[in-house]
Amino acid sequence: MASHGFPPDRATADISLRALCSVGREEHAVELVKDLHSKNSIMLDNVSYNFLVKQLCRNRSMSMVYSFIDEMRDLIGLKPDLVTYTILIDNVCNTKNLREATRLLSELGQNGFKPDCFVYNTIMKGYCMLSQGSEVLRVYRKMKQEGVEPDLVTYNTLIFGLSKSCRVKEARKFLEVMEQAGHFPDEVTYTSLMNGMCREGDALGALRLLGEMEAKGCRPNSCTYNTLLHGLCKSRLLAKGIELYGVMKMGGLQLEMASYATFLRALCRVGRVAEAYEVFDYAVESRSLTDVAAYATLESTLKWLKKAREQGLAV
Repeated sequence: MASHGFPPDRATADISLRALCSVGREEHAVELVKDLHSKNSIMLDNVSYNFLVKQLCRNRSMSMVYSFIDEMRDLIGLKPDLVTYTILIDNVCNTKNLREATRLLSELGQNGFKPDCFVYNTIMKGYCMLSQGSEVLRVYRKMKQEGVEPDLVTYNTLIFGLSKSCRVKEARKFLEVMEQAGHFPDEVTYTSLMNGMCREGDALGALRLLGEMEAKGCRPNSCTYNTLLHGLCKSRLLAKGIELYGVMKMGGLQLEMASYATFLRALCRVGRVAEAYEVFDYAVESRSLTDVAAYATLESTLKWLKKAREQGLAV
């Protein structure tokens, strides 16, 4: 290209980087950046830089990511910005490395950046993955102290984290708090609470919350129904589970693996094997699961039931 009188510029550099990354050649993309700088004095802009950082985070080790960042700082003078730190924090949180996320948050502040709502939400999500509700609450309080206004995602993450840690009573208090802040609970909010209530053994309370949710004009989604079906069956409230399954079937909602498996076991436990086969048919017809996955689950459930009966075990 350069030999034909068309020297590369930032636009062609960006296109080339994206093309290389699209076929998994991130190392070549890094080398291209170095060559463009040494031979053509072309510096990446922040958009291309952060794109490459994100691709490296997705497909390469963090040591390579940090090595690239250090090289760009030393070679070109290109430093991480708030977007870069957000990408890094999101990546380490996804791998449950909250210690590194905390270190990056500190480094972010030392370099003159103020964490925004998205950064705090990302760290809260990381603590949710570890079921550390207290830490989720601590991060929420810290962002409030720093003058960062929580958004709907913040409240949903907080309620999810507390509910997952079996602190539903505390989580429910934030329904009013978020409404006062102008953020109204959605299907994610209510489903998180229902999940927590089912974990605490209050599946009937979760079912009542479904009614409250619908009364407020919030439409439950497939995840909501699957969460409830799973919880009702785990609590051995099969009649309520069958009723809820009927609603799901009428609405053409798909079954998730966890609720499907739990529902099958609950039906087989009381000898309603024919109905279990009907649920299997629906799972396949609605494309909730592949034929193989749906049948394998049904087969393992029947084997479990047969073995339990042969050994005289309570099911």
